[in-house]
Amino acid sequence: MDTSRLLFLIFMVITTSECSGTAEPKCEVLTIMKPSYTLLEGEAFYYEPDGDSFDENIIWYKNETENIPTDKNETVHYHGEALIFLNLLPENSGNYTALEKESSGKCYKYNVEVNVVKSSHMKNFLNGAIANSNTDKKIPCPDYVEKPCTKLNGKYTWNKDNKTLQGHHEAVLWIHNANKVDEGIYTCICTWTYYGKEYNSSASREMKCEEEKAYRELEIISPKDKEQLADEGVGIKLNCSVFCGTTKISDCSASWSGINQNNGYNQITKTVTENPSRNTISTAILTIEKVSAKDFKTEFKCIGDGRYQQVSAILTLRRRESIIPLVIGAVCVLFFVVLAAILVKRFAIDLTLFFRSYFPLSSYNKDGRVYDAYVVYHMQSMDNATEDALFQFVTKILPSVLEEKCGYRLFIHGRDDIPGEDRLELVEERMKQSRRLMVILTPGSGSELQSTDQRPASPQNSVIGGFDWQVGLHHALFQREMSVILVQLGDTGPQGYTHLPAGLQHLILKSAPIKWPEGSRGAATWNSRFWKRVRYLMPAIPAIKCPQSSII
Repeated sequence: MDTSRLLFLIFMVITTSECSGTAEPKCEVLTIMKPSYTLLEGEAFYYEPDGDSFDENIIWYKNETENIPTDKNETVHYHGEALIFLNLLPENSGNYTALEKESSGKCYKYNVEVNVVKSSHMKNFLNGAIANSNTDKKIPCPDYVEKPCTKLNGKYTWNKDNKTLQGHHEAVLWIHNANKVDEGIYTCICTWTYYGKEYNSSASREMKCEEEKAYRELEIISPKDKEQLADEGVGIKLNCSVFCGTTKISDCSASWSGINQNNGYNQITKTVTENPSRNTISTAILTIEKVSAKDFKTEFKCIGDGRYQQVSAILTLRRRESIIPLVIGAVCVLFFVVLAAILVKRFAIDLTLFFRSYFPLSSYNKDGRVYDAYVVYHMQSMDNATEDALFQFVTKILPSVLEEKCGYRLFIHGRDDIPGEDRLELVEERMKQSRRLMVILTPGSGSELQSTDQRPASPQNSVIGGFDWQVGLHHALFQREMSVILVQLGDTGPQGYTHLPAGLQHLILKSAPIKWPEGSRGAATWNSRFWKRVRYLMPAIPAIKCPQSSII
């Protein structure tokens, strides 16, 4: 016999046996809507099905398969028709069924669902809230606690937000003249005795105080004006806002009358209650996709409908004057402002030098200083070409422009110092008599490296040492008595200015050095770009020239 025939024979035998047997009668379910209870872990629960259809000859099941015992020592058992939980645990959650079979063969079912949660989650499973505007609040104990408490002669206590309320031992709790302070979660606790032991059952409700509705005369808030500017061919939104009163007013609404929703017009209405004023405002927003010539001839009517009255306001659209001329004018003004700013930034130095001669500062020379600049340079650790270029710039080019053509007075060592005078005193004194500190930077400035072919020291190239730099930087950085002019000769190389003293690097970060364009045509002329930048940083009016004897 092959496999298919064997399976067919087994199927026929099973089918025949099922058809020949007596079918189990289907039970009538007495609960149209299965009740469900969320209970607190560790408490007790005494439950009896509603109605008179049951007698005490019933059997309780959990999830329709697990028999519930009748032994009163079990934490979950039943007695008569009552299902009893003496110490609720999370594993007690499930569907429970009471089954009754009569001698006539009829069968009845009653279903109930039990959910056990921890106390920390109970606030998410409160019973129906008490929320109304009544002055006196009535808070009844939920039925599934009140009914067994009455049957078992239990005692009531009430808690508010986990605090015991003294003197309240009834199934109904009254809060007279309730206000916001009385809001909270109220818990009804029933303590009942079962075979000599006390058990607790509880249920909670939230109580809220709602404000009474205040009806006032309707008032149209918007539109305030009879006309509103609009552009033809451009979309626009029209607001119709109506003040309804305080708190929630369900029978107050705003609308635009006579609007065809399917012809380029769309209207939406919303009602909101503002905080903390509790004013209720209803607003209808009319959106016109494109304003047409017809809309400028139409009267739009804003209507506010209330329980006792109706108010209205008329709004018309008026063409807005073209703003193109204003835009063109604004663009032109902006263009000229930007152009002027660019020109001023580009020629700021030239403008400053030009106006110095027309607006002299008469009080500028009252500082008593006789030198316009003290020139500091370093001639050590550099090659012969750089040393020659520096010597040429300091002794010839710099004086020929600033002193001979611009009238400034410079102090240059080797030229202006007096033989035999103490060098330290000379440097300190001439620094105090100078308005600017001019620092000439070369590729070897500040470096301690010695060139192998360095030229022997001479009075012209050895007068500048570390002391001049130290005194000059001290006056510029700490005493702030002098402004600094930085001039760069030659290329700094890959090391940049990192080899210079920290104080000098700080000055370079604040003001970039002016690079001497050696070899360029016209660099030595007094009105070249280089000398304009130097003159810009020099004092506006040169110092008064004094006899050499008055300086000592």
